[in-house]
Amino acid sequence: MQGQQLKNTTIISDNIKEGINSLKQKGEKEIVIFGSPSAAHSLMHLDLIDEYWLFVNPVLLGKGISVFNNIEAITKLKLIASHTFSSGVVCLHYERN
Repeated sequence: MQGQQLKNTTIISDNIKEGINSLKQKGEKEIVIFGSPSAAHSLMHLDLIDEYWLFVNPVLLGKGISVFNNIEAITKLKLIASHTFSSGVVCLHYERN
């Protein structure tokens, strides 16, 4: 189901790099992914992420899925904004440098 359009949504299930680059060339405002480490890993490996929004939660876990799993290349990031919520969660907004 490549490039199927739903209301305000495009589903890309194969040829991910081609599909996302096509959306970027069309000037789509934002392409966002939430809460899927495996999808984020795929996009990182394909060099398709321009900005990172990291939410740091004040909870320590001994197990879980690493956000930056098997990253081999160095990607320099520049902090462009941060926000601390009353819950203690901190949002860090980075762009590629």
